[in-house]
Amino acid sequence: MVLEVALIDVVAGQEDDFAVAYAKGHEVLAGTPGCRSVRMTRGIESPSRFVLLVEWDSIAAHEENFRATERFTTWRSLIGPYFAGAPRVEHFTDVAPDPVPPATR
Repeated sequence: MVLEVALIDVVAGQEDDFAVAYAKGHEVLAGTPGCRSVRMTRGIESPSRFVLLVEWDSIAAHEENFRATERFTTWRSLIGPYFAGAPRVEHFTDVAPDPVPPATR
């Protein structure tokens, strides 16, 4: 599993419109083959900042099944007009927990 994290800054005053656009496009993203889950969060201290969290089967699922398709074009046309700048997107993988408890070291 790969976690896509996208930091999205929205034009001030357009946050509610962005949220509506996200709701319209949610299924476009969530219905992509290889997409396990989608979650959008909004900043408390910075209400114009949103974080998109998407779990993918692999980076290839993200790139080939979404980014390289009409799904991405549709998604971006819905939410893109509200961007204050280009989103920062990175992929992450889980870190295995420490197999040796700290007390036994």
